[in-house]
Amino acid sequence: MRPFPWRLVTVDIDGTLTRGHGWRPIAVAFGRLAAFESSNRRFYAHEIGEDEHLANILGIAVGHTVAEVEALVDRTPKLDGIVEGVRELHARGARVALLSHNPSYVTSCYRQTFGFDDDEGVDAQAIMDGRIGPPVGVHADKRAGLKLLLGRAGVLSEETVHIGDGWSDARVFPEVGGGIALNSPLPDVRAEADLALSTDDFRAVAAAVGRLTPRSE
Repeated sequence: MRPFPWRLVTVDIDGTLTRGHGWRPIAVAFGRLAAFESSNRRFYAHEIGEDEHLANILGIAVGHTVAEVEALVDRTPKLDGIVEGVRELHARGARVALLSHNPSYVTSCYRQTFGFDDDEGVDAQAIMDGRIGPPVGVHADKRAGLKLLLGRAGVLSEETVHIGDGWSDARVFPEVGGGIALNSPLPDVRAEADLALSTDDFRAVAAAVGRLTPRSE
């Protein structure tokens, strides 16, 4: 068996670890489904950019408590085998981190629940007395988040594989040694990836990472 080439695996959340967009159940629970669907439609029609779309999504949680959001995140339908898949990657010697446009109150929930080593999201909302404030200065930049994760892990970009489903993930793929488009409905995202994978089980994702050869080889 060849040596495992990956020292860091970064993973998106919404549409990657979740079955569907993870903020949809939150929007339903908070009575903001129409706002969520409107922003989603406009974003995929290229009528608004990623920053505006993200600000709209984060705005769904304004006034609610972190505890309320965490409870909904816990109930959000997700892939099977996330804990086991993360453990398998750990056993191969890789760190596994979340690279997401979600706020830290969501990324930290996933990190603690599923055993991820690190998380990098968007900090654009103040939390006061446990309640979530309005989004301010929202900037969606996964490549900047990747650099922070690489620095904290002491890992080179070519030793890293990123897993995601969206356009922001496709922009990360060329920055790392390998990219996996997971359950992506977007042909241009799948085309940008080294591997396009459809599965409901994260253990299959971990196995696919093991089969992926770095582009530099």
